[in-house]
Amino acid sequence: MYPQPVQTIQEFLPHRYPFLLVDRINEVDLESEDAPVIRAIKNVTINEAFFNGHFPGHPVMPGVLILEAMAQSAGLLGMTMMGEKRKPTMLYYFAGADHVRFKRPIVPGDQVILEARFTGTRRGIWKFDCRALVDGEVACSALITCAERDMEPA
Repeated sequence: MYPQPVQTIQEFLPHRYPFLLVDRINEVDLESEDAPVIRAIKNVTINEAFFNGHFPGHPVMPGVLILEAMAQSAGLLGMTMMGEKRKPTMLYYFAGADHVRFKRPIVPGDQVILEARFTGTRRGIWKFDCRALVDGEVACSALITCAERDMEPA
């Protein structure tokens, strides 16, 4: 079943180039002893448009895009957890980030492992403990909040 290519990701997320920041799903473990978890990949290349200005001569992936990539992986986990209950019109909005920590820069050539672990849900608000890892080292961590919304007109 895994890994899953970008075409599968596009079935769940509305994002497209240049804002789709998850390249592949490596693993989804809904039966994890701790809590459901997803591990996905973002391959960072020098061809990313944001490197033109962030920063010339010293390319570093912007922190807000690292957070967005973690939020996208969290949304993928939430939608996978919903299974057959998920409607095609369902979206997960990135609603917040707490306890954000940047530990090291992410640069061209890095392969980022995006890990999101489900921590709870209440009334359409989902919470995830997320990390972005490069070579087994934490580059960023945050508690991500996503808001579930049905885009179908009422």
